[in-house]
Amino acid sequence: MDTKAFKRTLQHSENYNRKGFGHKAEVTTQLQSEYQSSLIQEIRDRNYILQRDDVTIRLAQAFGFCWGVERAIAMAYETRQHFPTERIWITNEIIHNPSVNQRMQEMNIGFVPMAAGIKDFSVVQTGDVVILPAFGASVQEMQILHDQGCKIVDTTCPWVSKVWNTVEKHKKVAYTSIIHGKYKHEETIATSSFAGKYLIVLNLKEAQYVADYILNGGNREEFLQKFAKACSAGFDPDQDLQRVGIANQTTMLKDETEQIGKLFERTMMQKYGTIELNQHFQSFNTICDATQERQDAMLELVQQDLDLMLVIGGFNSSNTAQLQQIAAERKIPSYHIDCVERIKSANAIEHRQLNGELAIAQNWLPNGKIIVGVTSGASTPDKVVEDVMEKIFTLKALVPVMSAE
Repeated sequence: MDTKAFKRTLQHSENYNRKGFGHKAEVTTQLQSEYQSSLIQEIRDRNYILQRDDVTIRLAQAFGFCWGVERAIAMAYETRQHFPTERIWITNEIIHNPSVNQRMQEMNIGFVPMAAGIKDFSVVQTGDVVILPAFGASVQEMQILHDQGCKIVDTTCPWVSKVWNTVEKHKKVAYTSIIHGKYKHEETIATSSFAGKYLIVLNLKEAQYVADYILNGGNREEFLQKFAKACSAGFDPDQDLQRVGIANQTTMLKDETEQIGKLFERTMMQKYGTIELNQHFQSFNTICDATQERQDAMLELVQQDLDLMLVIGGFNSSNTAQLQQIAAERKIPSYHIDCVERIKSANAIEHRQLNGELAIAQNWLPNGKIIVGVTSGASTPDKVVEDVMEKIFTLKALVPVMSAE
């Protein structure tokens, strides 16, 4: 399929919109009241530090909603306002945050249902309005909706679209796209749908396995089994790794994406020589600015003297998980939570571990004076962060009373 031609056709359709509907002023006021926080603004004004009694909060200097997320939510609100009576669907969560997605449902915006891991588009009828979320939708999904005669509202982040353009460049010159990402993640699924030949690597370890195969060959069947769910149909590692280009899921760790790119550059240089490198390797910068800023701010924050770290964001939010990884690597007691309700008491907090499993941590809140580092993923409203901080202040204020009893 000529994905580039299809995108042009779709974008020139009268049923396609990616610019909103002219209700920006009203929607901005509504979003501010629902998602922004006066406490967060106070901390910003105090150089990202706030102390109350025994608690000092150190807030990362870049956190929370990025521009792409704000744009997607605003467009969803505009869509509901512009189509007050039409049926509206989203092909997936608008962003990876439970409170925002709950708000979509309260606005009578439905989510395309899943059956056995496959989206059931039979619920969508001609004339329905369908929102494509911030991390995009696959080209196959777009074609289904276009053929069905739906009104499509595209909130895909421009940074994600930039990655799509990159893999299309790879495809044009018959390069295999090596995508640093999670093969199950909606963004990577969408990106791979625009690619020709592709291989998805989760981390530097998997990338090293591929690089070793390029240089030394190996067990072909083992390779195909290892990447069975993470490569294009008919992938042949003996043929399809001779010319490669690098792309990434925008929410992965910036440093790891850069390391993977350099690894493959060295690998192709070693195999084909410096003069022939450009005939076998392509790399474009597709690292999202917002992801990079939040990771850089987290790296700065974890250098401070912290007693514990709270990372706030949806449990299926990749960029939030990467922030949590930074804290874990530095052995700081850290807890990834998605809402204030995960804090059960001063003695118990339910949190997501790096392996994806939920756990209850006991005695997580130290006695006495504490310094708490706080950050949030790009899909997390400031209001959620405020609720978490206020809960900590309240729990610490109760400790002396409880001890006196």
